This record gives sequence, structure tokens and C-alpha cells, in this order.
Amino acid sequence: MVSILPRAGFRAFTALPRAATLPRVSLSSKLPRTQLLAQPIARRFVSNIPQEQPRLRLGSTAPNFKAQTTKGEIDFHEFIGDSWAILFSHPADFTPVCTTELGAFARLKGEFEKRGVKMIGLSADDLSSHGEWVKDINEVGNTNVQFPIIADPDRKVAFLYDMIDQRDLDNIAEKGIPFTIRAVFIIDPAKKIRLTMLYPASTGRNSAEVLRVIDALQTADKKGIATPIDWTVGEDVIVPPSVSTEDAKKKFGEVRELKPYLRYTKA
Repeated sequence: MVSILPRAGFRAFTALPRAATLPRVSLSSKLPRTQLLAQPIARRFVSNIPQEQPRLRLGSTAPNFKAQTTKGEIDFHEFIGDSWAILFSHPADFTPVCTTELGAFARLKGEFEKRGVKMIGLSADDLSSHGEWVKDINEVGNTNVQFPIIADPDRKVAFLYDMIDQRDLDNIAEKGIPFTIRAVFIIDPAKKIRLTMLYPASTGRNSAEVLRVIDALQTADKKGIATPIDWTVGEDVIVPPSVSTEDAKKKFGEVRELKPYLRYTKA
């Protein structure tokens, strides 16, 4: 449960003056407020960053953590239990794109539950604002947010899951603690990372695509197949190259061969 600081970001941190050599200034100083606050914020942030980060490859175990959420304190692996899970991050409370996204995910609660999937969000703010923000989400999205939202003001989870934009790290001395990007992690009951999606702060995600890839992953696990581009439930699937056509016919029935390496069948 530790995190590594990317090299470029580390250079930005080490370039800061040491605390012992910083001049003492008061808030009444004539210096711009951003200049007064940048170094203390950066120093506090640096002190919270672990030294090593797990490699978040597909198939690797999702790092565990404990965190405060709108539903109380959780242990992430205990929260997942025997279910699938989606962890999705947001830059901040009371921001426009994030508000639309959480509303969309909340409205799909029944669809995720049918697939045995738990949802959990993360926002780079503390719990003091999460509750009020959820009221806005419910009002704007005409929904009822029931999944927990992690409070991550120190970006501990954001760094653990590498949810940080490199440009923010490179400019941390000037801009202070970075916001999180829009990340999606789909995690299976064995706590393995099965799919990731990373979006910049300016681009909202597609909730239907998240459902689609969950369907594809679960179908592939259950049937031993692969899915072609734009596949949705009910469409033909692909016979993996590791399965011979003869064996595929025994297992699936009809097999439609376009090329020796491209064969379709029914799921």
C-alpha cells in the first residue's frame, strides 16, 4: 500500500528550498497569497507520499487501502468481497463534469447490480463537502447516489493508483497539490485489475462503455471466448486462436470462419 513519485515530479520536489531555510512570512506579507502558500502545501504533500508504487498492470492485484467515505471507513478489499468492483476517480467536488458523471453512474445502479458489480467513487476533497455535493448530484441528475465516495484530500489513494497528471507533478512547486484525473479501474472478485481507463479532467466518461466492457469481461470468463470491436450482449463472439475449429464446433456448435484465425460463434 505504498506509492512511488514519478522522476519528473521528484525533481520538482527536490528543487524546493528546505524547510529550515525558508523565510518566515506572515499572511500580512505583501507577497502574493499563491507564493506564500505554494511551498507549505508542497511540503505537506511530499510528507504524505510513500516511496514505492505497485505496478498497476492488468492482472495485478489491486492495491488495498483504508479510507474514509460517505458511507463510513472502508477496507477496499473487504468492500469488494466476492463481487466485481468499479473504482472511479474525480478531480473535485462541485465541478461540472464530475457532477454529470456521478449522476449517470448512480442512475445505472440496477444495471451494475445485475452484473454483481459494486461501485465506489473518489473525489480529491474531504468529507465535509461530499455530503452537500451529493445533494447537487441527486438534484441535477434526478437520481439517488447510494454508492460510497472516498475522501482523498491528501491524494493517498490517487497516488496509490497513479491517478495524477504528469503536468501537475511537474508544476507542483508553483501550483501545489495536484488534482486527480478521471480514472476507471474494473476489478474482479479475485481483486485483480481487469481493465483501466484514463481520461483528462476536461473529458467526461461514457457510462455505457463501462457496462459494455464489464459484459465483455464476464462473458469471456464464463464462455472462454473473445469479443470483437463494438461488441454488445447478444452479438456473435470470437473463437480464440488457441481453440481449434473442430473443438470450437464441439463446444459452441456452429462456427463461422472468415479466416483461419478469425472465427465467429454464438455466445
